[in-house]
Amino acid sequence: MRWLAGGLAALSIWGCASDYPPAPVSAASPDYRYIIGPGDMVNIVVWRNPDLSAIVPVRPDGKIAAPLVENLTAQGKTASSLARDIEKELSKVIRDPVVNVVVTIFVGPYSEQIRVVGEASRPQALAYKNKMTLLDVMIAVGGITDFADGNQATILRTSEGNKRYSVRIKDLIKRGDVSANVEMMPGDILIIPQSWF
Repeated sequence: MRWLAGGLAALSIWGCASDYPPAPVSAASPDYRYIIGPGDMVNIVVWRNPDLSAIVPVRPDGKIAAPLVENLTAQGKTASSLARDIEKELSKVIRDPVVNVVVTIFVGPYSEQIRVVGEASRPQALAYKNKMTLLDVMIAVGGITDFADGNQATILRTSEGNKRYSVRIKDLIKRGDVSANVEMMPGDILIIPQSWF
């Protein structure tokens, strides 16, 4: 009898992950704007000034350096706001510059990256993309390991004060149940626990 009580206690502790509410199917914001982060690559095009145009990386300190522009903060800005800042800098040396900035390699700021931890085949941080889903994340990390308890996985939603939601990864990727697919939000942390059995 003692083993039964101990087993039930272990199951009640183990089952705590399912006490979280299911993740909402729709979560993406319709007015989402990509924010530049360290590691991004930006293409700066200065109209009628090809010598001032360049493709430059955003350094780990969040700044860029381009022709006639040194140590300009790019992190935390949209491409269009960065273009306006570059125009301000260039207006000191050329007349009425017109600048366009296009992000060509996306990493994003740390606060918006999706982090996948636990029993993913390749745990990692991913750049957030608008309307990104759980299925997109699982494809990027190569699925789950044989030891994963995918249906006990949770999303820690930092944008909602670290609220936790349950997700059913095993149903989604092993059984093809598309009703288990949910949208991710910037800064989400996907936690995939190990199975006890």
